[in-house]
Amino acid sequence: MRPGAVALAVSSLVVLGAGPSPQPPPARMTDTGGGTQLITAMAPKPASTTGTLTWWDRRGGRWVKAGSARARFGARGLVEGTLRKQGTDTTPTGLYGLPYAFGIEAAPRGTTYRYRRVHRDSWWCQDNDSRSYNRWSEPRAADCRAGESEQLITYGERYAHALVIGFNYRRPVRGRGAGIFLHVHGRGATAGCVSVPKDAMRRILTWADPAKRPHIAIGTASGATALTRY
Repeated sequence: MRPGAVALAVSSLVVLGAGPSPQPPPARMTDTGGGTQLITAMAPKPASTTGTLTWWDRRGGRWVKAGSARARFGARGLVEGTLRKQGTDTTPTGLYGLPYAFGIEAAPRGTTYRYRRVHRDSWWCQDNDSRSYNRWSEPRAADCRAGESEQLITYGERYAHALVIGFNYRRPVRGRGAGIFLHVHGRGATAGCVSVPKDAMRRILTWADPAKRPHIAIGTASGATALTRY
């Protein structure tokens, strides 16, 4: 159907005050990763620093909401993942895998996802010149500068529990960004990650089932970074 025809149809529904209930975001996406679990993180617009994170199960051919929480995004909003640049405090939009979970605290009871405990010598390398770029390094790799990395334990409550978001992960592009996680809220907007309250993060970890191939889709309500594009 042509875009104009879609707009006309929607307009008619508004005038008549009738029409079917809108489909949930996963049902309107072009790709959900092929699994039966999905997390959607949606902001109202690219400049937004807050939005909603929802986790879904695929049951009987339908996406069913399993839970939701208020989310925070980068201090400078969201940007298309393929266009993102490191150090811009923007959250990359797109559809990503969730390689593994980690945390300073022990995994919540019932967690089946691979979970790495953070130790004092656990680092996430963000040094573009390192062979360990955008990877967990324990201890810190010799070619990875401390000033260009995160010593995970120093992030305290924010990394009590987290999931690695597979942005720029499988085949890292230097300068695009490293260390994008779904983690516990800090004091405000993030440096590019997605954050939720601690209770929500714990619920997500006990819900996530690696056998169901969960992914996360990050996007906005409309426009070039619309969630439904992914």
